[in-house]
Amino acid sequence: MTVDVRPTDPHNLELVANVHPPDWVAPSPAPRYNLVVIGGGTAGLVTAAGAAGLGARVALVERDLLGGDCLNVGCVPSKCVIRSARVAGELRVASAFGIHVPGPVEVDFGTVMERMRAVRARISLHDSAARFRGLGVDVFLGEGRFTGPGTVAVNGTTLRFRRAVIATGSRAHRPPVPGLAEAGFLTNDSIFELMKRPRRLAVIGAGPIGCELAQAFRRLGSEVTIFHTGSHILNREDADAAEIVQRAFHAEGIRLLFEARLARVDRAADGKVLRAETPRGSEAVTVDEILVGVGRVPNVEGLGLESVGVVYDRHEGVTVDDRLRTSNPMIYAAGDVCLAEKFTHAADFSARTVIQNALFLGRKKLSVLTIPWCTYTDPEIAHVGLSEEEAAERGIRIDTYVRPFAEVDRAVVDGEEDGFVKLHVRRGADRIVGATIVGRHAGEMISEVTLAMTAGVGLGRLASVIHPYPTQAEAIRQVGDMYNRTRLTPRVKRLFAAWLRWTR
Repeated sequence: MTVDVRPTDPHNLELVANVHPPDWVAPSPAPRYNLVVIGGGTAGLVTAAGAAGLGARVALVERDLLGGDCLNVGCVPSKCVIRSARVAGELRVASAFGIHVPGPVEVDFGTVMERMRAVRARISLHDSAARFRGLGVDVFLGEGRFTGPGTVAVNGTTLRFRRAVIATGSRAHRPPVPGLAEAGFLTNDSIFELMKRPRRLAVIGAGPIGCELAQAFRRLGSEVTIFHTGSHILNREDADAAEIVQRAFHAEGIRLLFEARLARVDRAADGKVLRAETPRGSEAVTVDEILVGVGRVPNVEGLGLESVGVVYDRHEGVTVDDRLRTSNPMIYAAGDVCLAEKFTHAADFSARTVIQNALFLGRKKLSVLTIPWCTYTDPEIAHVGLSEEEAAERGIRIDTYVRPFAEVDRAVVDGEEDGFVKLHVRRGADRIVGATIVGRHAGEMISEVTLAMTAGVGLGRLASVIHPYPTQAEAIRQVGDMYNRTRLTPRVKRLFAAWLRWTR
């Protein structure tokens, strides 16, 4: 099986040579494997490498590119493009810092994309077939399919296993909008193949993928319009957090059409016409390219799951229990194919859970994991734990503490005052149950809160963590100070005052 990665340039040839080498020779299969892993994305790679490192005999089956979405069409390429876009955005506001850039900022889109391909090829070494062979994993490139109890077929070869793991990931959802398929559209699977910047770009959906790439392409020079069925962007985030990013989008010239119901898409002489109904009336927007970012669906087709009694849903994925075991006790699942949280780091840690449970009869539970996430807009939004709404739904009474970055010295110095640190604790205690950070470096800051939640460190103790001055992460310590001040009740203050009068 060969794969086609466009454009065919030295960087993509290097990528393919690493993660789906055309001259790859499959090994002779072992009589029986401790673990056969179907899918070579993050969940599959972590499972295979971790199990092999513990001494298990492991086979890894991948039909496309090792590294999965994250390396090839997700995290890595998108963050490369976002980095270039951030440079362009900073140059446009450089005069506010006393730096004058002569003339308008010129973006060489071809070079932006070439840099992305070069970085992706470099990183692909970590996920290469040769590396995993060196780790002791038998790598098979081809379609894997369950054929019966304890067997998987790939390229006419039968692999026998004691346990198997389904880690086939997910793909972009294609909405059934009349005329969309005929007009042609991009998803995260194809947008990084572009060689020429679209002058006009429509983005369907205002979730993380849509928002990140909408802002990136706007900063790279495209006219961008977002069509969204909701009333604000990033529906999953706290409304006050999404509002800050939304204001940034307006300031940068991104057009936002909310509560927009796409009726159809037509081809015209000057582009593709999206026709939508909104509360303000009908809209017809002509663009050169359309990016679809309306969620993801699990890859469950063609695996022969019915033949081994694995229950699944085409929309929700493979059904698993809290130990990531499927309805067949010999078969587990990890990553996007079974998780509601479709993040690379969630796939990573679900794989670690599978290793413990599948190989060692462990009882590790997915539900004990504290999984943060970050949307890489500018400013970023990072979150961990419960939101205010989720806490209310669960009947958990909370107290909330907020520190705006406008009151944090380093953020003021950097001109990055939009945003805040918000932490929720159980009422009457300092146990942290959730946090949201909105800011330029939110993704780098959320891990301190995640560590505190994982280790059971309360908000009051975070106030005693000494942070270098000036840093934006000081905002977390300052929120801890806010909590500690609430412990100075009127009675405690009277006692302190009496003591200080007596000791004068």
